[in-house]
Amino acid sequence: MRAAVLGLRLQMSLPIGHFGQTERVGDGAVIPTLTVAELEADPHGVFRAWRPKLPFVRHEAGGLLVLRAGDVDHMMRDPRVQATETLVPEMRDIPKGALFDIFAHGMLTANGAVHRKRRSPFTRTFAARLITALRPRIRAAAEDLVRGWIEEDDVDLVSRYTAQIPAQTIADILGLPYVDIPRFTRLAYKVSRVLNFTFGPEDVPNLETAAAELQHYVREVLEERRSTPRDDFLSRFLAEADEAGELTSLEVVIQLVQMIIGGTDTTRVAGATQVALLLQHPAQWEAVSRDPGLIPAAVTESLRFEPSVGSIGRVAREDIALDGHVVPAGNLIILSTMSAMRDDQVYAQPDLFDIRRTDHPRLHPIFGGGAHRCIGESVARIELEEGLSALMRLTPRLRLAGAMPVLQGHRGIRRIDALRVAW
Repeated sequence: MRAAVLGLRLQMSLPIGHFGQTERVGDGAVIPTLTVAELEADPHGVFRAWRPKLPFVRHEAGGLLVLRAGDVDHMMRDPRVQATETLVPEMRDIPKGALFDIFAHGMLTANGAVHRKRRSPFTRTFAARLITALRPRIRAAAEDLVRGWIEEDDVDLVSRYTAQIPAQTIADILGLPYVDIPRFTRLAYKVSRVLNFTFGPEDVPNLETAAAELQHYVREVLEERRSTPRDDFLSRFLAEADEAGELTSLEVVIQLVQMIIGGTDTTRVAGATQVALLLQHPAQWEAVSRDPGLIPAAVTESLRFEPSVGSIGRVAREDIALDGHVVPAGNLIILSTMSAMRDDQVYAQPDLFDIRRTDHPRLHPIFGGGAHRCIGESVARIELEEGLSALMRLTPRLRLAGAMPVLQGHRGIRRIDALRVAW
């Protein structure tokens, strides 16, 4: 029960059944240490094997993987659990530099008053009224993209479509020229690897260079906007930041760096994944094609079944008891949304892809929880819904023109290869 159940074809590299080393945690219980190789090979299978047995396991690259839906949901909101600040780069021996800055000066990894200070300038931008106004623009952009390649025989839907929708949206929000999209997306896709631990020491120099280049690009844009203000988000953001005097110049840069990374890579993967899953389940593709009212449900189920973000990093402020075991204070906690959203204690037949599923929680776990719940959730949903809707309207007979894409990764932002389609 692997590829047929999982939907997307997962890259295999190690026999399942080898579960690494073990180590005693807290109360003396034996906790296994899972290797990156086995988790990359079949993450759903590994999580399925361990979730009934233990509330968490150790990760070879550091930290404790929390597996169960109830625990993941609770710990997203537990005041004893904090954002990681600089713990992650320090664990990977990255004590300074542009990569370190992303963790040290960004809202995503900050806590308390610092987090609120860094996040507050964006809450107004992502207010419901402004987000609703984005929908017709995203719809038009999606349709234009499809019309741009519909006369071709086949395309890679990732590079020509699902990557372009979020990139154009973030460009519209920030007032970035479309000609810059290849530049900032290339850098964002590289830098996002630092968030999923799928890199070794030999990769750090290239990741550092990409992070520095992305910072440099953002500074260029900010300098231009300071010299020639416009009626757009960046000009207002800079004016308000200068007036408040709460953010350093580096903090201003890093908030935008994080916004570019979060606003491009995750939705690129999610958009391709939902199309791949529906094409692999043709009856459900046909159902959505006949009834566009099913599109939000298809988006929700795709995000559950194969999430574009495999986990959320946190750190324990104090010892935390979970089902007779103890998460020791100071440990990195990896809240595995990927495991939680296949938990049979919450979802009936969790390994079944079903767009008519009725047991989704009110708040989708993929977007986090508590003070750090994703600020761009509404934008991401609109992008995914309108992207799928345009395909249903303009290419209702869409079909695979090659193999199913390989979806890789089990923590942080996951990765997907080409999705070739014809119509």
